[in-house]
Amino acid sequence: MIYVDADACPVKPEILKVAERHGIEVTFVANSGLRPSRDPMVHNVIVSNAFDAADNWIAEHAGAGDIVVTADVPLAGRCVATGALVTGPTGRIFDKTNIGMATAMRDLGAHLRETGESKGYNAAFSPRDRSAFLETFDRLCRRSKIHQAPGGQP
Repeated sequence: MIYVDADACPVKPEILKVAERHGIEVTFVANSGLRPSRDPMVHNVIVSNAFDAADNWIAEHAGAGDIVVTADVPLAGRCVATGALVTGPTGRIFDKTNIGMATAMRDLGAHLRETGESKGYNAAFSPRDRSAFLETFDRLCRRSKIHQAPGGQP
């Protein structure tokens, strides 16, 4: 299963294309409306507007071998802890080897913004980001299928 933190996800079409090729179900989770799909392999979950409602739903459902697409570092950390394969929309992998540093850098950035040391502007999503995501996501889909196969290794 693929879980997508969908509210601000810029790679939804790419997720659908790659997931279809691999035959993996996709669940988009959002606080607001999502475009409905007639594809039985695509599910939409609309959660309340409560703080972190989408994150909480994904963290409660994602497990070992599932794929999670999110730019949210705390959500990535929660999902890595369950054994999920996690990537951001730019193709950045979150795993046990780097989630601590990603969390520390996120916290440092938040501190710098709060103190006025940084304006906190994010770089625009680029074609290079989209390409990196596609490469990473395809690799994670293959890895997930191996993990889910009988006798598969994570």
